Parts: sequence; C-alpha cells; structure tokens
Amino acid sequence: MSLHSDFVTRENVLIVRLQGELDHHEASGLREEWQSHLKKSNIDHVIVNLEKLTFMDSSGLGVMLGRYKEVQALGNEMIICSISPEVKRLFDLSGMFKIVRLVDNESFALEMLGVASCEMK
Repeated sequence: MSLHSDFVTRENVLIVRLQGELDHHEASGLREEWQSHLKKSNIDHVIVNLEKLTFMDSSGLGVMLGRYKEVQALGNEMIICSISPEVKRLFDLSGMFKIVRLVDNESFALEMLGVASCEMK
C-alpha cells in the first residue's frame, strides 16, 4: 500500500492526514509536499492525524521530526492525534512523545490550539 496525504487549513492550523504506509519510498515526497503547504499559507500550528497510517519507518520519523523543528523554530506547536497502535509503538520507542504532544482526536487538538470546534470529516 502506498501513502495518501491530505492537507487542510483551518484558520492558522495546517491539518495533515496520512493514510497507508510512510516508508523511505514515500518520505521525500511527503516532506516536499508538507513544506510547500507550510510556506504558502499563513500557518502557525500543525496537527498530524495518523489514524489511518498503518506503517511508518525511521524515514517517516525523520519527516515528522524535521517538520516539528520547523514549526517549533517559529514558536509554534505541532500535535499528533488519532494515532494507530502500530505507529504509536514506533513513536514510543523513539521518544518522540517527549517533544511532540499526543491527543486523542483532531477536534480536541483544534480546541487546544484555539480553533473553534466543528464536525470534522
């Protein structure tokens, strides 16, 4: 299975929804697409929804860490939400949750960032 990515902007928040497998074959394309969305919009914060991501390797972690550093360097926040158990294990083992916040779902992440809650599809 390949990777499908969906980028949605809500106010000043970029929501990144990933589905499928994020491995070394997909990492560079995702990094480029993600960076282009960060540059072209008035984005402060990022929410990464990993509910439908079934696999991630160290290349995917590198993409996540790189975007986290970009967002943090501007004094902003990146939040991970709705993570699948398989991918959560990798994040736990890598120590990513020591620097990146994990919340249960996208709506809660939006509320934490001050964006009005509404039905997300």
